[in-house]
Amino acid sequence: MHMANAKAPNGEPLLRNLPPTDELLRSPEIDRLSALLGERAVLRIVRSAVDSIRSEILSTAGRGGPFASADRPSLTAEAVRRINDLAEKKLRTRLKAVINATGVVIHTNLGRAPLSIAAKNVVAETGAGYSTVEFDLDTGERGPRGRGAETMIEEITGAEAALVVNNCAAAAMLVLAVFSAGKEVIVSRGELVEIGGDFRVPDVLELSGARLREVGTTNRSKLADYERAIGDNTAMILRVHPSNYRIIGFTAAPTNSELSELARSRGILFCEDAGSGALLNLSHLGSADEPVIGTSIRDGADLVTFSSDKLLGGPQAGIIAGRRELIELMRSHPFYRALRAGKLVYSSLEATLSAFLRDTQLEEIPVLRMLSLKKEEIRRRSEKLINKLIANVGTGGELALEIIDGFSATGGGAAPGTRLETCLIAVSVGDLSPNDLAARLRHAPKPVVARIDDDKLLIDLRTVDASEEGELIDAIRFVMQNPS
Repeated sequence: MHMANAKAPNGEPLLRNLPPTDELLRSPEIDRLSALLGERAVLRIVRSAVDSIRSEILSTAGRGGPFASADRPSLTAEAVRRINDLAEKKLRTRLKAVINATGVVIHTNLGRAPLSIAAKNVVAETGAGYSTVEFDLDTGERGPRGRGAETMIEEITGAEAALVVNNCAAAAMLVLAVFSAGKEVIVSRGELVEIGGDFRVPDVLELSGARLREVGTTNRSKLADYERAIGDNTAMILRVHPSNYRIIGFTAAPTNSELSELARSRGILFCEDAGSGALLNLSHLGSADEPVIGTSIRDGADLVTFSSDKLLGGPQAGIIAGRRELIELMRSHPFYRALRAGKLVYSSLEATLSAFLRDTQLEEIPVLRMLSLKKEEIRRRSEKLINKLIANVGTGGELALEIIDGFSATGGGAAPGTRLETCLIAVSVGDLSPNDLAARLRHAPKPVVARIDDDKLLIDLRTVDASEEGELIDAIRFVMQNPS
């Protein structure tokens, strides 16, 4: 080994000053990390930190460098610093609650719909421990999975039956795999959409074993186009709601009633992927283009698939509602077992749907409550928050706050043409750039995710719950106290 060739100016080998791994593990500063990450993970981190210092010493041997005259205490301090940095990065990869100050209500990267208080409570009470997820208390035997949530969906939408799977993509895949494998599915060219994560309708069709038959043009599809495309091997007409974009201008498309009547007359299925999962008309909230699930059922759709964690405001799940015999065929299909939801989903979904049955959804469900907020209400909250910031944090010549007009977004691929008027708090701290300020807010004890527009860091209280305002103030105080 040639490690002894790396020497400090006094002739003592630098590498001998590196702290031993077991010594670092015994130090109180490192020992506390074991309770958070586990001993094996901390051991790997310690070795990685020491190895990185060793590599730097060897690469700069005889040429000076940051450790040219380092003694044992200074190398130990550097090792501890690196260990803490690596541990912090590892902890940041775990799920952590954040404050969404972006104004994007259904923020896909932040978990889409936040759960209602009732849903959180029921998850803690029944979802976290043993529960009747697949057990009948009357018979003492195995019972149907998810019957409570499915019954609620039937009551709200008017569907004969419903089925819950783990997301909307899974719902679409199950429908296509069960009823269209090896057969043709007719889709309008204007509905061959791509949604988040490179998820494309044609790819789903291919994976399910179905074959795509395109009709119409990008902007216009007529009933006659569908009628001419139906052949001996056609399984269904599929309507896909273009949730994340709109085609405007010279457009045309048949209604659901027309498509369902055509499908029924030719002995095939008419299915709709409604996407965002609006259980009520949200035109008063700026989401007039979103299909209402109950309306799709009444208009004759055999099956409707939709998300639970968008405009419905619940946990991540995919829901299929429609004709009972079709639902039962999917329930008995082997593919369903790979896609079915678990107890956490069922418990929180039941609590969310319960608000619709009690007609308290606009007050209880955070997504709908946020979408309902008016600009003037957000302005009043913004003014009060600024006053609290000045009283609790102070400006000190560093903190500058300004209220400006702007827009929030529904997000999650829902209502892309909707612009929700709002008031924004523009925040600046000293010489920090908006990007640096945003980064520091993300590293606050309760991370804050804001947005940057027109070279300004902006906070939109539409997506900040009133209960989070104290933590938002603490985050700005953290930035003031840790400017670098």
